[in-house]
Amino acid sequence: MIPKDPMMLLSYVNTQLRDFYSDFAGFCADKGIDAEEVKEKLAGIDYQYDEKLNRFV
Repeated sequence: MIPKDPMMLLSYVNTQLRDFYSDFAGFCADKGIDAEEVKEKLAGIDYQYDEKLNRFV
């Protein structure tokens, strides 16, 4: 289960991307979560996914 709080979600996703996944799509597929839902929640706190960095910035 992923965190519901946007700041906790940001920390969780970026840590997972850094430690275990080479891209956001792979992370979402493996965890069975909706990528657009995560992107929308993080956009609400002004974070966007950066493919080159493989993290939300």
